Amino acid sequence: MKTTDFSFELPEELIAQEPAAKRGASRLLTLDSHSGALGHRMVADLPDLVEPGTVMVFNDSRVRRARLFASSATGGRVEVLLLRREGERLWAAITTRMAKQTVGKTLCLPEGLGAEIVAVRPDERVLEFSRELDDSYLERHGHLPLPPYIRRPDSAQDASRYQTVYARNAGSSAAPTAGLHFTQELLDRLAERGVDLRFVTLHVGLGTFLPVRADNIEDHRMHEESYTVPDDTADAVNRAKAEGRAVMAVGTTSVRTLESASQNGTLAAGPGSTSIFITPGYHFRMVDQLFTNFHTPESTLLMLVSAFAGRERILAAYREAVERRYRFFSYGDAMLIR
Repeated sequence: MKTTDFSFELPEELIAQEPAAKRGASRLLTLDSHSGALGHRMVADLPDLVEPGTVMVFNDSRVRRARLFASSATGGRVEVLLLRREGERLWAAITTRMAKQTVGKTLCLPEGLGAEIVAVRPDERVLEFSRELDDSYLERHGHLPLPPYIRRPDSAQDASRYQTVYARNAGSSAAPTAGLHFTQELLDRLAERGVDLRFVTLHVGLGTFLPVRADNIEDHRMHEESYTVPDDTADAVNRAKAEGRAVMAVGTTSVRTLESASQNGTLAAGPGSTSIFITPGYHFRMVDQLFTNFHTPESTLLMLVSAFAGRERILAAYREAVERRYRFFSYGDAMLIR
């Protein structure tokens, strides 16, 4: 299939630049993946839409303040987005002016911290810092890595609103944004409904948000991201599958974790890494339902939801969302596919 098969028209004013005034107060488009029927609800209605006994799986990864501003030896400003730690002082990262960041180039950061480019990869650079870069440094000098379509600096509000209320395992370079809609009250209402709430961890990195540059989607290669499936989550999902109860993934990162950890029809507990690229024609083994945000045109995330519900149905739903002025992307409205 062509990458352009996953394009759609989106007025720029529908790209949400700020979160909803109140967490959880977003609109919810429902899609029946069998009939294509659409419905219009609110995220607060979700407990009425999820059957008791459903296992909902959330990604509890926490976003690092992974965006740093540095200066080059010639005084130019360079933005650095840390992706993952590769050693005591080594980090994989992406930068602005990437083509100029060649081996041996040095950067200067706050508090006299230095960094040298020690390896060049097709879509990232490896930086060796002059001393260990810990979370306390990132808290002092790092910024939340808002996506580029949010055309403003990060603010104090983003410190809470660009994290899920259940985030606990730091390591992501972008938020698992479907989870941003959930308040503790909404989670409690789902649990009271008899929904089984479980968690996995997938640290969001380049694999999730790298653009598809190939003309044919088969030529795109995903980068690896690390994940962990706790024992209790694997047990709950496997019981649900054996008993014919639904498993709902909250967000595409939860989908990728559950599908990657599937082994011979069961969900395997433990750590792992994945470069899974889910496109139309994929057979889902673990996930029966999906709660997700609206995704960018020609992205791997749009291809994943198209694999789940059918490309034509998804694009028709997106056209409906545009007509009804839904808000799109990370801070936008949500979609429930069943």
